[in-house]
Amino acid sequence: MEKMMRMKSHHEEDPVPVLGDMPVEAFRKFGHRCVDWISEYMDRIEAIPVLPDIRPGDIRASLEEKPPENGESMETILSDIDRIVMPGMTHWNHPKFLAYFASTGSRPAILGEMLSAAFAVNAMLWKTCPAATEIEQTVLDWLRQMVGLPAGFWGITYDTASVSTMHALAAAREALTECRIRERGMAGRPEIPRLRVYASDQAHSSVDKAAITLGIGLENVKKIPTDEAFRMRPEELEHALDEDRKEGWLPACVVTTVGTTSTTSIDPVPEIADICMREEIWHHVDAAYGGSAAVVPELRHILDGCDRADSIVINPHKWMFVPIDFSAFYTRRPDVLRNAFSHIPEYLRTADDDKVENLMDFGLQLGRRFRALKMWFVIRYFGKNGIAARIREHVRLAQAFASWVDAHPDFSIMAPHPFGTVCFRAQPEGAVDTQFLNRLNQRLLEEVNSSRDVYLSHTVLNGKFVLRISVGHLQTQIHHLREAWERVKSALQAVTSSSEIDGEK
Repeated sequence: MEKMMRMKSHHEEDPVPVLGDMPVEAFRKFGHRCVDWISEYMDRIEAIPVLPDIRPGDIRASLEEKPPENGESMETILSDIDRIVMPGMTHWNHPKFLAYFASTGSRPAILGEMLSAAFAVNAMLWKTCPAATEIEQTVLDWLRQMVGLPAGFWGITYDTASVSTMHALAAAREALTECRIRERGMAGRPEIPRLRVYASDQAHSSVDKAAITLGIGLENVKKIPTDEAFRMRPEELEHALDEDRKEGWLPACVVTTVGTTSTTSIDPVPEIADICMREEIWHHVDAAYGGSAAVVPELRHILDGCDRADSIVINPHKWMFVPIDFSAFYTRRPDVLRNAFSHIPEYLRTADDDKVENLMDFGLQLGRRFRALKMWFVIRYFGKNGIAARIREHVRLAQAFASWVDAHPDFSIMAPHPFGTVCFRAQPEGAVDTQFLNRLNQRLLEEVNSSRDVYLSHTVLNGKFVLRISVGHLQTQIHHLREAWERVKSALQAVTSSSEIDGEK
């Protein structure tokens, strides 16, 4: 592959100082070099395969076993971006990266991230960086308005939705004031009933991990069955609650999803909100993926009922052009969240504490970087209407792809596709055996991705191996999806003619 860094063939003088930081003149020179490299990388990324062509351990083998005794020149370090890093890169910022939920590390956000790194603040207290605290508060309120949540929701950023969900469950546990878990814990207390968390069988694995982390336990996460569209069944939730209460369980939290991980299905949030309010159970909404789409006016309805939830998470790093990580967590009950986590040693007390919000009080972490700066850049640069237009286009592209699948006799759509994600599966005429079709589709996915020209992912729905494409990149256009679709069709021809699949229908 052609070198992208295009370093000069001779080494310029780049002495490493004995003490202190890199000289500002050297920083300016290599800073410009890095920006030029990033610009060229983003301009030429379509010419690069999405997936690398390496084996496990190849990158590690190219690295030195021991750290350098003395500093190396930036010429050498930057040249290794091409020599070592690029050969092992899966390019999430590529227009034909269609796996998982990929967003764009947009150029305005990259500039914001650079400045955040330069400031190197710890925004644990208002006093330790007033700008970081107040810009975060403002940016989250802007986002709240953009997606249509009511003014009663208070927001904070965490790194990912998994951590946001963990904080939601911790708040739900704290809301059970009669248990006094903050002071006395859960272990060795037979007077406390076993807590129960409810989520659909399509909910994200972070619900399970949060239950593990918080001592609730996997056995105490009850998976509620879903309907034919992979949405939680409210009547099954009601039945589970009634059954558990009779058997002595203490319901702690219900998690609903707007945009499930496998299919992007939308749980019936309004009906479930009714149940949670009647039963007085904390209701958390995982809108990590789908929530961003509510910026589009005609899609605002996807958050119907969320105004009555106790907490909700939306991840702009999934579909709002912010590089990972940026997870926006909102709650109507910030006092409960604060009670769950606030613990202030003397050395962190300030004279301003009674007049400000110290964001360290609302979560596990003490150190907090200036994460909101990149989101501030994105919202200001693209504007609410610009963000909505780009998300609307992604939905349009995904619907176009779904129409091609639907029109082909050898493929089937396997789930609703309200957003930018489509689940589909090869089902050639006459092939009905589930195990055969699972092997066929698994081989199909391997064949598609072996080209390294496009990257798709998969899921399993009702025992069926299913392929997924997800459109979320700013540069993805209709011709990229056509190329992906042609690759899928040609891969099916190659797979069905191979000896290991042929004759197993």
